[in-house]
Amino acid sequence: MRFVDTNVLLYAASTAEEDEPKARVARAILDQADVALSTQVLQEFYVQATHRRRSDALTHRQATDLIEAYLRFPVQATTAALVLAALETRQRYQMSYWDAAILEAARAARCPLVLSEDLAHGQDYGGVRVENPFRGL
Repeated sequence: MRFVDTNVLLYAASTAEEDEPKARVARAILDQADVALSTQVLQEFYVQATHRRRSDALTHRQATDLIEAYLRFPVQATTAALVLAALETRQRYQMSYWDAAILEAARAARCPLVLSEDLAHGQDYGGVRVENPFRGL
């Protein structure tokens, strides 16, 4: 299983011309069945995708429809235990809480790989490795 970060969902929904190469990669990832995500990723997607400053902002309905479609994948809930684990990971790796929560959601969902543009490519965080699927684009 591969855990996808918010940026994969955002690129998949993007209609911006400059995002086209990344959008193709993101859509190919989401066409696979071995994908998991979290409630945090879905929440961040909604907020970012509908932001009024975004040139290709989605409407509430469009974003909601996409989120409902993404529910075909396993979704890791943000639990109290996950929050506590993320706090420990944040401290251990000196990263933002939100990045640590992504890593811990992946761990809870039993995903050894996180696809993210935001975390260090190739870094292993205690058994959860990060890969930037957009590297080189």
